[in-house]
Amino acid sequence: MGTVAPKKKSLASSGIKCIPKEYVRPEKELKSIGNVFEEEKKEGPEVPTIDLREIDSEDEVVRGKCRQKLKKAAEEWGVMNLVNHGIQDELIERVKKAGEEFFGLAVEEKEKYANDQESGKIQGYGSKLANNASGQLEWEDYFFHLVFPEDKRDLSIWPKKPDDYIEVTSEYAKRLRGLATKMLEALSIGLGLEGGRLEKEVGGMEELLLQLKINYYPICPQPELALGVEAHTDVSSLTFLLHNMVPGLQLFYEGQWVTAKCVPDSILMHIGDTIETLSNGKYKSILHRGLVNKEKVRISWAVFCEPPKEKIILQPLPELVTDTEPARFPPRTFAQHIHHKLFRKDQEGLPN
Repeated sequence: MGTVAPKKKSLASSGIKCIPKEYVRPEKELKSIGNVFEEEKKEGPEVPTIDLREIDSEDEVVRGKCRQKLKKAAEEWGVMNLVNHGIQDELIERVKKAGEEFFGLAVEEKEKYANDQESGKIQGYGSKLANNASGQLEWEDYFFHLVFPEDKRDLSIWPKKPDDYIEVTSEYAKRLRGLATKMLEALSIGLGLEGGRLEKEVGGMEELLLQLKINYYPICPQPELALGVEAHTDVSSLTFLLHNMVPGLQLFYEGQWVTAKCVPDSILMHIGDTIETLSNGKYKSILHRGLVNKEKVRISWAVFCEPPKEKIILQPLPELVTDTEPARFPPRTFAQHIHHKLFRKDQEGLPN
């Protein structure tokens, strides 16, 4: 039996001055953890911002320029801020408000939705143990559930409070699914493929799963010693992220940790391992992590667009494999890829 981590909100609101030792990061990692508000102000490389208004232009030249910017961001960063993405600001604000209200409920109310990792019940409310590699705990509570396709949802575990949680989250998921199609099409064309190719390879409208994880990072008394989420790449095809405008996301770009600046009215999009594999490494799944702070609660809403676990073999697309650019990834199902990541013993890819 694994140990159950105390929920961070109750720990954080207990008035402790020092965090329990299980949350303290290893010495080699601590050197790179700074004050996130100061880090956000630093001059240096910035996550690209893509204006999607141009992607639906009547003018093919304008559309092409927008796709070119997306392609460049996917190749160089693997992450970008999307503005004018077509999802109403009002809907996004309601999604955020519903999530904030859920985490504002009494612990006993939230515990009604508790997940149970050991029995395989991964949907619901929980605290995240870090992966096996480090054994450390992360300064985070979360709520995780499948939000699309609608016929695969289990509404019985969706929060009943606040009253409009189900309505606004369902609508947001539907809109986001449309945005995913648009992004996959642009990324396909960027690889010289037909527009629908990448979407087909990750499961299409029937099989691509959208999983929502609301991450709640409470105020931390010793943020220089902890992480909200440790360094990782996303296994998904694409990840779409909203946040409450409190900085925390860091990306490992060109050998250094870069803090993402908060861009109003944007949705942040990550390229995940699945698209990196299909593109034979042309598009990058970037290593990233989350910092915490002692002044403000940070909340983020991550939607992972995942291919089905067993139905599809993920491997570099044959058109992108040549004698000079051989396949960089072995064929695996999505389930095998997750297993490989969770249980690989070496941590050579992780920077200090």
